[in-house]
Amino acid sequence: MSAEPAAEGVRLQKVLAAAGVASRRASEELIVAGRVRVNGRVVTELGTRIDPEHDLVDVDGTAVQLDAGKRYYMLNKPRGVVSSMRDEHGRPDLSGFTAELEERVFNVGRLDAETSGLLVLTNDGELAHVLAHPSFGVEKTYIAKVRGRMSPQALQSLKHGIELEDGPIAIDSGRILQQRGADAGHSLVEVTLHSGRNRIVRRMLAAAGYPVVDLVRRSFGPLHLGTLRSGAMRELTKVELGRLLTISRRAGADREGN
Repeated sequence: MSAEPAAEGVRLQKVLAAAGVASRRASEELIVAGRVRVNGRVVTELGTRIDPEHDLVDVDGTAVQLDAGKRYYMLNKPRGVVSSMRDEHGRPDLSGFTAELEERVFNVGRLDAETSGLLVLTNDGELAHVLAHPSFGVEKTYIAKVRGRMSPQALQSLKHGIELEDGPIAIDSGRILQQRGADAGHSLVEVTLHSGRNRIVRRMLAAAGYPVVDLVRRSFGPLHLGTLRSGAMRELTKVELGRLLTISRRAGADREGN
């Protein structure tokens, strides 16, 4: 008499525990409470088995990464560093921050050499595509120090849109942060936009009559630089990663829906 075939897949609570969501016991409680979905459908049966390589899981609406080989990092890129893993001209590049990593990662989008701030590094190509492509509307927020005292009217013109050599462009939102103190010849301005055009923030502000002196990217989608010091890098937290994956999966669902 032949033995019964082994059940296919892995128990859902074991998968959640391996992904770092919670302990196996706590994961069981999440499942029973109806807080876990597999491929968009709520699962409450503890005996449920899934295929971690193909099934999509989320908890409380936030996506969970089941692939242990995927890596996600946030870097506070310093000024003077080129957004490339290997610069053919010998300038400082991102390899100086990734040389000790076991996995090969690449940068999501770019910051020009003189712009500092938040840069995402990963080996997840699908996520990188969604984050970098302007059609998915992932917003980036920058703090710019500009020459001159920016007027509210000038900021409003950036919101309405201005014409550049490669077409019209508008910021999604913006505000003037500072125009007083000893540095009266400059303004601090916060601008948010989702365009991926080359050097777009610098070009927009220059076209409005306020050349950029210093530029820092403070946020990228749901990620915020916080207190991460210049030149430092860290892995994304489970919460940060979940938010990014949720954006990526929604974009994928929208593509399939169209």
